[in-house]
Amino acid sequence: MAQFEILSGVCVPVCTPFDPSGETVDETKFLDHIDVMIDAGVDIILVCGGTGEFAYLRPEEKRRMTEIAGKHVEGRARYLVQTSAINTADTIENTKHAEDNGADAVMVLPPYFEGPDLEGVYYHYEYLAESTRAPIMVYNIPAASGIDIDANFFSRLLEIDNVQYIKDSTGDLIRIQELLATDGKVFNGGDPITFQALLAGCPGYVWGAVNFLPQEAVMLFDLVQRGDLKQANSLWQKILPSQLFIWTHVYNASVKAAANLRNFALGDCRKPLQPLNEELTAELKTALAPLDQVNLDTQTAA
Repeated sequence: MAQFEILSGVCVPVCTPFDPSGETVDETKFLDHIDVMIDAGVDIILVCGGTGEFAYLRPEEKRRMTEIAGKHVEGRARYLVQTSAINTADTIENTKHAEDNGADAVMVLPPYFEGPDLEGVYYHYEYLAESTRAPIMVYNIPAASGIDIDANFFSRLLEIDNVQYIKDSTGDLIRIQELLATDGKVFNGGDPITFQALLAGCPGYVWGAVNFLPQEAVMLFDLVQRGDLKQANSLWQKILPSQLFIWTHVYNASVKAAANLRNFALGDCRKPLQPLNEELTAELKTALAPLDQVNLDTQTAA
């Protein structure tokens, strides 16, 4: 397995803001939001991810966002692009484009929607790796892709030269620990087990909620790294209610609603995703309320 500079820390899959019609990406808000994330200390900016609504973005929009974000990050954080496509050729094309625009690594789903068996999945990553120098983060979210990359299969994928990372979004701590027993680097993607995954040994997380709690996310990571687990757990208890909410409701709509409530002003999702109704918004406000007790200046949770 080739050695690359190791990715670690807080990775935000950046939300995609749209204009009021939902038909056009608001590039100014998009880049401003990236600045807010970097200013908060986020280590890795990921564009065109699940929380960026990549499934609803047009191909030309994804290319444009990859280009402008790559220029805008300008080495202030590590830069990742999610380059998945249903077929291998398009995935390779997307990945080469990301690499040409400064991506430090790419995150790639297995082929989804009536996808292949695991032999076809292996071929997909193997052929992609032969076509790019970019390190590859495997994206495991079986609830969406229909393919589950378990520890045994991930160990096999790690034999491919560029494959070094996995983002696991099962939300299963047992799975996280099984993956950590491989030689790969495991980024947690299951929001409600973020704290526990760090304690288990994950070097970082790809966490959609960072869009609405960037400083808290950075603080949590730093506290765990320092070994201040009592304070980290106190902070996590303030974060957890919002994570349980977004994990059990329409995810992207919930993340954007939380961001809007916390003055990040990201607007609504692209249709057909609907904004939260008044009842759910009230529940979300209650779930977010404990975050008001976090003292960001002193890194304490009251």
